[in-house]
Amino acid sequence: MKTLFSAKTVVRFVLLMLLTSVIHIAIKLISVSSVEATSGRDIKLINDYILMLTQCLSGIVVLLLPGIIQRKLKITIPPGMLAAFAIFMFCGVYLGEVHYFYYRVPHWDTLLHTFSGFALAAVGVSIVGLLNKSTTAPVSLSPGFVAIFAFCFAVAAGTVWEIYEYAVDTIANLNMQKYLLESGEALVGQAALADTMKDIIVDSLGAMVFSVISYVSMKRKEGWIEVMQIKRNPPIVAPVPVYAIVEANDSTEQTQSAITVAEMSSIV
Repeated sequence: MKTLFSAKTVVRFVLLMLLTSVIHIAIKLISVSSVEATSGRDIKLINDYILMLTQCLSGIVVLLLPGIIQRKLKITIPPGMLAAFAIFMFCGVYLGEVHYFYYRVPHWDTLLHTFSGFALAAVGVSIVGLLNKSTTAPVSLSPGFVAIFAFCFAVAAGTVWEIYEYAVDTIANLNMQKYLLESGEALVGQAALADTMKDIIVDSLGAMVFSVISYVSMKRKEGWIEVMQIKRNPPIVAPVPVYAIVEANDSTEQTQSAITVAEMSSIV
């Protein structure tokens, strides 16, 4: 049961779902694009499929990143964090984009952004933890500073994501910011800004909740916050060669034999 619900199993399942979606979306995109006389509905479908395809491919790349980062930086990401990350990608990309949960489930986007703010703050705490335990540039930071850094890191990362969504929508004419309704109607004025501002606000709320919890935990020295942190792998100690020990023993025996012979000679 532990193997069935392990972090690697969750990541592989989500990867399989995204790969299957890529194949399905590519077939749908080709079939819609092959129609000679494309209507407005067909054009909207093409844009929707392009967005789904882009998100699924990006999701696959992002899911592969933790393994690469662990090997390159020689760190260990907690299994719980990996599993939560994979589930977030599943909810955001597979359910949200491919199965239209962003349109069909009320406040789906709000829930995901709140969780992302919470998770990004956890990453911020881990970054400070790695610096605190660094042998090359060790630092000692107070719990208050760690909590503030985690909050600022999460809010900054959430803002960069909103900039990315705006850039993609502007360049590729997609709908990551959801300024178009499911019917294709474009929002205007303050309504068009509502999604972006709501995302930043709930990102900040999620980050604030985790930052406060981590501050309290560090102040009370409860230690549970360390279970969720990314850790640096301990250095590998090279084993002592066996032949060196054998040679040392041989030389010791030879020395003892020489001493014995010298003592016997002196007695004679």
